[in-house]
Amino acid sequence: MTAYVLPPPAPTTAPVEGEAAVFPIRRILCVGRNYAAHRKEMGGDDRDPPFFFAKPADAIVPPGQAVSYPSRTSNLHHEIELVVALKGGGRDLAVDQALDLVYGYAVGVDLTRRDLQNAAKDKGHPWDAAKGFDASAPISAIRKWEGPPPQGRIAICVNGELRQQGAVSDMIWNVAEIIAEASKLWTLAPGDLIFTGTPEGVGPLVPGDVVEGEIEGVGKLSFEVAE
Repeated sequence: MTAYVLPPPAPTTAPVEGEAAVFPIRRILCVGRNYAAHRKEMGGDDRDPPFFFAKPADAIVPPGQAVSYPSRTSNLHHEIELVVALKGGGRDLAVDQALDLVYGYAVGVDLTRRDLQNAAKDKGHPWDAAKGFDASAPISAIRKWEGPPPQGRIAICVNGELRQQGAVSDMIWNVAEIIAEASKLWTLAPGDLIFTGTPEGVGPLVPGDVVEGEIEGVGKLSFEVAE
């Protein structure tokens, strides 16, 4: 038995719809600018390939928990995303192998300190503080899945007002291509989550806001932004 000099942290998990067992989260990878309209919204070139960034596993906020408004920002933004949960792994995968790794899908929100992100972009600095902060990844229960990936409506409302709306089929890189591309950069493994990008309409949140997201066929996610 391994001895630790400090008590090890509890593992980060997400619930699985209809299951008592939970999904263990190894790490979180995220795809940037994977919807053409959002690329234009953020000042990107539609011809650029999407890129990856990461959040720590403990950024996850499970369903039913409020999200505290983070420190050092006055411009917190919502980004609704399809989340892929992996049951397998590998490196340098072919696109036609990629979907065999999928355990299921969830609804996720990539919370972003937009002011810190913009400042980092201006200086050529990394985005860690803008994207990988505490409680920056609310997620729904994971829905186990077989067959082709979801393609339907993706949307988010704040206080009942529709903010973002699109279709998962609008993604520039589809789920299989994202997994294959990620496997060229990392050795993927069971427990990895991939946030696959957001449609246009990202916008600010303030304390007291109630956020409700939904992806057709996958599920719903709701949380309140606390002080």
